[in-house]
Amino acid sequence: MKYLILAYGSQRDFDELVSGSELESIDAFLAAFTADLTASGELIDTQGLAQPKEARLVHMRDGKRVVTDGPYAETKEVLAGYWLVDCADIDRATDIAARLFECPGPIPELGFEVRALLGEEG
Repeated sequence: MKYLILAYGSQRDFDELVSGSELESIDAFLAAFTADLTASGELIDTQGLAQPKEARLVHMRDGKRVVTDGPYAETKEVLAGYWLVDCADIDRATDIAARLFECPGPIPELGFEVRALLGEEG
């Protein structure tokens, strides 16, 4: 079954990552984490996302498109990145997500969400 592991953060989290001295340790951990998932055959794709200040929100208001540039003061958490995995069940996907709390730096302070892809239910 396919699951999406979503990592959440804030602009402050992105700022800490960019300016933090732990960036090399974080990169090394995530490279090893990704290599392990690749070796097990469970990784389909993974990507980090650009900072919230580089994002745009698109809404419809009164039938007209409204575009707002980031960052968004009213937003406490934003999607920071994802891992798309193909594994036995949600328990295995949850175990994979829990390994991310071993990462050095501010990443363990982020929240992670595990969601099955539609059509992938047992």
